[in-house]
Amino acid sequence: MSRLDSPLVEPAAIATSALATAASASISRHSALVRITHWIITLCFFALLLTGIEILISHPRFYWGETGNDLTKPLFQIPIPSSRNLVPTGYGYVLPDENGWSRSLHFQAAWLTVLTGLLYVIFGLISGHFRKNLFPKRADRSWRACWSAVLGHLRFKRPTEAEAWSYNLIQRLTYLVVIFVLFPLVIWTGLAMSPAFTAAFPSTVLLLGGRQTARTLHFFVSIALALFLFVHVVMIFLAGFWSRTRAMITGRAAAAKELA
Repeated sequence: MSRLDSPLVEPAAIATSALATAASASISRHSALVRITHWIITLCFFALLLTGIEILISHPRFYWGETGNDLTKPLFQIPIPSSRNLVPTGYGYVLPDENGWSRSLHFQAAWLTVLTGLLYVIFGLISGHFRKNLFPKRADRSWRACWSAVLGHLRFKRPTEAEAWSYNLIQRLTYLVVIFVLFPLVIWTGLAMSPAFTAAFPSTVLLLGGRQTARTLHFFVSIALALFLFVHVVMIFLAGFWSRTRAMITGRAAAAKELA
């Protein structure tokens, strides 16, 4: 009688195999706080994007410095019709003015984003989330590793099984730039456009060179964040949309293989 046919060994072997299969059926991917803050900021970002476009339509011209109005020569302008007759756009008509509700929702979503972002950053620093999951590993801190990661992204290379469950170098650097550069900049430039906030903290707008400069910078940073969102969604589809989305909802994702 073989070893596996033994009535004493077989139940133990079956139990071990079952436990291994159950353990490998899912892989821990994201903590609860990371998932919650991710979806709150996602919803807020779409609200900010939609209302920001509506606010832009009311005056699609940009200036530099402290002042700028309908009679001032713009630094540049977006070639779209406006929702206000006094704004010279070259079009013979105006769009419906939805500036009231859009500004209100924009500010509410912005403050919710700020509070949620602060919670995420505090958690990331205390728990070591940034150090463990986002800061580049020692093996990745070389020109060869960096160049290899860039080429993989340019070729839209599908991630390997091992890479599917951790961030690669480009992802780590991109997320760090978004979290610690772009989001702080978009918040700072947004606050610099608020008369109430700048009245209490005048250096907020003075350091940027004026309220219109803040508005122009806010526009460009918002464009950068929108491009990041687009690329982020494309890469999720390439890596496996449903598995990645499920991981961000439940915190766990099915493993590609089950242990025998």
